[in-house]
Amino acid sequence: MAKILVTGGCGYIGSHTIVDLIENGYEVISVDNNSRSNPRILEGVERITGKKVKNYKVDLCNFDDTFAIFQENEDISGIIHFAAYKAVNESVEKPLLYFENNLGSLINLLKCVQEFNVPYFVFSSSCTVYGNPDHIPVTEATPPKPAESPYGYTKQMGEQIINEFAKSAGTQCILLRYFNPAGAHPSIKIGEMPLGKPQNLVPAITQTAIGKLNKMTVYGNDYDTRDGSCIRDFIHVSDIAHAHTLAFEYLQKQRSAILCEVFNLGTGNGVTVLEAIHSFEKVSGVKLNYEIGGRRPGDVIAIYANNDLAKKKLGWEPAFSLDEMMRTAWEWEQRLKADDTIFTGKPVELN
Repeated sequence: MAKILVTGGCGYIGSHTIVDLIENGYEVISVDNNSRSNPRILEGVERITGKKVKNYKVDLCNFDDTFAIFQENEDISGIIHFAAYKAVNESVEKPLLYFENNLGSLINLLKCVQEFNVPYFVFSSSCTVYGNPDHIPVTEATPPKPAESPYGYTKQMGEQIINEFAKSAGTQCILLRYFNPAGAHPSIKIGEMPLGKPQNLVPAITQTAIGKLNKMTVYGNDYDTRDGSCIRDFIHVSDIAHAHTLAFEYLQKQRSAILCEVFNLGTGNGVTVLEAIHSFEKVSGVKLNYEIGGRRPGDVIAIYANNDLAKKKLGWEPAFSLDEMMRTAWEWEQRLKADDTIFTGKPVELN
C-alpha cells in the first residue's frame, strides 16, 4: 500500500481527494496548519472511509518542521500538493503574502522531495495560468497570457519551478490545472467550509440562500459574453478528487518518459455566473437575493477547458452535472446549519 502525503488535507479539494485515495487502496497522511481550514473535516473523512487520517499541523513555510514530517515518514511514495492561499481578490490586495506563502512552501516541499528521493509529485495548479486566453476552450498547449492576479502568478511560477526541478531531480511530476471546483461529497459528510466571507461563487450562493449573507454580488454584467457575466467551467469536487488518484496511478505505471506533464481538469462546458445562479435556483427552489456590481479586479472574463488529454491519458471522465454540483452544495450548506457545532468545535455526530 503506497503512502501519499496530501498537503492541505483539511481543505476543500484536499479532503475529498483523501477520501478518493483511501477508497482506492492508498494510505494517506495529511499536513495542514489549519490557518484556512477546519481540522474537523477529517472527522467526515473518517465517517466516509472508516479510516482515521493523521494530520501534521505544520506550516510548510517552516522548513525544519516540514523536514521532520519526512524524517518520521521515510516511506512516502508520493505527494499531492494542495496547500496554498487561493483567494484571487485577496492576492491583489496582499501580493507579497501570496508569493511568500505559495512559493516558499512549494520550495521547502521540493527540497524534501529531493532529500528523501520521493519519486512522484502531483501539483494543484489552476486555469488562472492561462490568463485571459485569446481562444476558448483552452488546451494544455494554449500559450499562457499574463496572469490576472498574484494568485495566478504563483501558479504560473509554481509550474515553472516544478518543471525545472523535475529536470534536475528526475522526479516524475504532474501539474493538474483545474477550473472551478463546486459541490460536496455525495454522502454530504464533507464539503466546502470557507472561513469568513466566501471568495468562490458557489459557497457565496449557498450562504446567501440560507441567510448567512444578506445578499450576494455578481461582479459585472457588461462583459462580452452571452448574458454579460463571466464564463467559468464548474467541475464537481469529487470529479477533481478522482483525477488526483488517477494521476498517481498513471505515474506509478510510468506510462510516459516525460518528467513533467500537464492536464486540464474541467467539464469542457462554459457556464456564466448568472446561469450558475439559475441552476441553483432550479434545484433548490430558493430565489436568490443578488445584485449586479462592478467588475472585480483579477477576474478572467471567460475560460473553460478542453479536457481531451486527461480523458485519453488518465482515463478520467467527469461524472457530475452542474445541477448535481448545486444540489450537493446546497445539501451541505443545510447540513452545516443543522450541525453548527462543526464550527464551534463542540462534539457533533455526523451520521
